[in-house]
Amino acid sequence: MTQAAPQQRGILMSESALRHVMALRDKQGKDLCLRVGVRQGGCSGMSYTMDFEDINNVRENDEVYDYDGFKVVCDPKSMLYLYGLMLDYSDALIGGGFQFTNPNANQTCGCGKSFS
Repeated sequence: MTQAAPQQRGILMSESALRHVMALRDKQGKDLCLRVGVRQGGCSGMSYTMDFEDINNVRENDEVYDYDGFKVVCDPKSMLYLYGLMLDYSDALIGGGFQFTNPNANQTCGCGKSFS
């Protein structure tokens, strides 16, 4: 498991995204990390994945980014597509939710949940 220094995080989170993710995690009542990745599919070819996972499931080759004790985890294959990703959160009625700003995406779909 590779721990990166704060200035070397491959996945960045805004304060609002971090607050929202931590609130969701606290509702689970367990010490969970956030796994971020990609999979084939979606409007543009690849879609983002995000889910809570038990910290004991983190694999040796995963990238792990620490946000004041909260861990964000990504597998090496997904990291090829996600390095530099900014995860943001908005509670706006229209267009709210998590937003992914990916510097590696050549094309992003209208919903912002998939890319190529």
